[in-house]
Amino acid sequence: MTYGLGSEAADLPGFVVLSSAGGTSGGAANWSCGFLPAAYQGVPFRSKGDPILNVASPSGVDPRLQRDTLDLVRGLNRRHLGAVGDPEIEARIASYELAYRMQTSAPELMDLSGESRETLELYGAKPGAASFANNCLLARRLVERGVRFISLFHEGWDHHSDVAGGLKNQCGQTDRASAALVMDLKRRGLLEDTLVVWGGEFGRTPMVESNAALGRSLGRDHHPQAFTMWFAGGGIKPGITLGATDDLGFHITEEPVHVHDLQATILHLLGLDHTRLTYKTQGRDFRLTDVSGVVVDKLLA
Repeated sequence: MTYGLGSEAADLPGFVVLSSAGGTSGGAANWSCGFLPAAYQGVPFRSKGDPILNVASPSGVDPRLQRDTLDLVRGLNRRHLGAVGDPEIEARIASYELAYRMQTSAPELMDLSGESRETLELYGAKPGAASFANNCLLARRLVERGVRFISLFHEGWDHHSDVAGGLKNQCGQTDRASAALVMDLKRRGLLEDTLVVWGGEFGRTPMVESNAALGRSLGRDHHPQAFTMWFAGGGIKPGITLGATDDLGFHITEEPVHVHDLQATILHLLGLDHTRLTYKTQGRDFRLTDVSGVVVDKLLA
């Protein structure tokens, strides 16, 4: 899955997340804006059928008629916004305009056939295919067009059995394209303004998991105590490793980074102070890092 968000904060760096998960992608709530205002809701790109639903205009509706209709609706919405001040109306206005821009630009964006043979081979991408490689190339094209937040999702890492074979298969689908994305952004002068993050929600246990009753053999269980993420571009110091585990890879022994520290650092690199980024939800101000989190200065260039 590729997921793009057009942020109003156009002066901030871009942000590309390459995320992995053990099982399935879960419900639609995983892809919502959570307690953030509706203006920050993203748009999922589908791997089958039309990449973006409802982009094509109905029969008989030409671009001029559609633009005139949107202008009329926008004018009415702005009058209503001025009367009641509901931020959801402003979000609705923005969503209509975003939808119109997507209608005029999405077909060209999704067409990879114009990329050079060298670029397609670099990623291992094939126009028209559904693959992580195509998603990575699409991410670069989104960055070029000013999309501020892009999330690539690749599932299937839940290796409770045959972890060796499973990792070989999954890494074969992701390693080449992930490296190509960073290389391609750098050679086009986009990496310094784009933060790339690869990570998942947990690691795997260092010991083998076998459970005949569950049909599991030579796998690894879920392990949130210690795991690895990598960063590139966007103000990150290159060529360093931060933190260490014990000899078994079970517990962190040096320089742990809590998830709130990770979030605080990402927000800092995006030009945001995490202690001041709050939104009211369920009757109280809530910030993305809750009540903790510090910027990890050792990660900064």
